[in-house]
Amino acid sequence: MKPIYTIRDLYDELASELSLTWNGEGGDAEIVVDIELQHGRQPAGPLNLIRPNQIQVIGPPERKHLLSEEKDAYHEYLQVLFKASPAALIFTDGLKPLQECEGQAMDRNVALFYTPQSDNQVIKRLVERFSQPVGEKLLVHGVYMEVLGRGVLFSGDPAIGKSELALALISRGHCLIADDATELYKSASKTLIGRCPKVLQDFLEVRGLGMINIRAMFGNSAIKPNKELHLIIDLLHFDDKKLHDMDRLEGCHSTRTLLGVEIPMTSLPVAAGRNLAILVETAVRQHMLMLDGYNATQDFIERQQIYIDQDE
Repeated sequence: MKPIYTIRDLYDELASELSLTWNGEGGDAEIVVDIELQHGRQPAGPLNLIRPNQIQVIGPPERKHLLSEEKDAYHEYLQVLFKASPAALIFTDGLKPLQECEGQAMDRNVALFYTPQSDNQVIKRLVERFSQPVGEKLLVHGVYMEVLGRGVLFSGDPAIGKSELALALISRGHCLIADDATELYKSASKTLIGRCPKVLQDFLEVRGLGMINIRAMFGNSAIKPNKELHLIIDLLHFDDKKLHDMDRLEGCHSTRTLLGVEIPMTSLPVAAGRNLAILVETAVRQHMLMLDGYNATQDFIERQQIYIDQDE
């Protein structure tokens, strides 16, 4: 079965990059990217009323054409435009549709997007996006958060404390994306994007407290719709012996492959007296330093070697 790509998928993947604002309509509308099923309709392109695109991009030239000085021309153009059942209209260069266009989009459940970026930039990115195959999706068990600007997936056995850890991090100013189930999909840039299944959005289950609406409790800033996955933190039950046997210099670092993409993974022992929220923040900072080429373990070993050499 071919993967399904919807307007919501498009928004989740490109909203930040294209500075998109969405009217919230038509999220489940499918974009057909399989050339055998398009029947002559391109996924996206500049406004075309003769051979309509699934996503019609309306920039300054198209807006000028729609607002022709001929009487009732705008109304007639809108009739033709919406009769073709577009999946979405994207207004670029800071343009906004007139009230009649907004009304018809709402009546027909058609997505409207607005962006300050130029029509050429938007079309170029959409063409690039749809020149790539739509990636498969994967539903993984775990809590997904944005911590210090990085997408972090918490994995581990049920009841190990993932949701409680998430609540502690939210209280420290970090953002929830998904609790319990995280939907991952591969973007055109071969990175993994994580988001929350629609039915679970905003909610966090904490044992003893039940369901918590994070948006209602902490505000909109405590929720993120999606984020690129940068790091997996695996929570493990460690007894005293396992803690004693752990490599104290290197820690527990490995990788995990999801949808063909290797993701760095750090294993954190869950034990009495350990502040997991602080440890997670530190693990993310350590990951960022390692991406910049700094390895504290190697630095420590080299420093010790210098002192050893001086004593000889």
